Amino acid sequence: MDYLLTTLTKKQQVDSIIRDTIDKVLVLRFGQASDDVCLQLDDILYKSSREVSKFATVALVDIDSEDVQVYVKYFDITLIPSTVFFFNAHHMKMDYGTADHTKWIGTFHRKQDFIDVVEAIYRGAMKGKLIVSCPLPPDRIPKFQLLYKDV
Repeated sequence: MDYLLTTLTKKQQVDSIIRDTIDKVLVLRFGQASDDVCLQLDDILYKSSREVSKFATVALVDIDSEDVQVYVKYFDITLIPSTVFFFNAHHMKMDYGTADHTKWIGTFHRKQDFIDVVEAIYRGAMKGKLIVSCPLPPDRIPKFQLLYKDV
């Protein structure tokens, strides 16, 4: 599925897409093409990409690439897939009712859930917000036990 969406393997590519995606939500999926859950998410992202294309751009970031490790560390990508959202080069956060508002961890239950999340981020961003509330019911938000290192 991964050949259908842009895959970024270099820091410069990630920098450019973040900088150059204007007035649209940028959806960056951090993960591996060999991971089953990433493939499930990629399928949802691909099937949704045309529907969200007027207000969002979707790209995949290969976390195995040595050149993107600065982003993997910066966003603390320890669980994959992790999806990070931007709007006009600003990192967009979403309150999922979890400790981490910086990224979506895991896949979406269905295509419409992804579309609803991206629409909520877009609407919030258009109002100047940097954090928005998740529009999904709690039972459709993946739950992960976050382990904090060195605490």
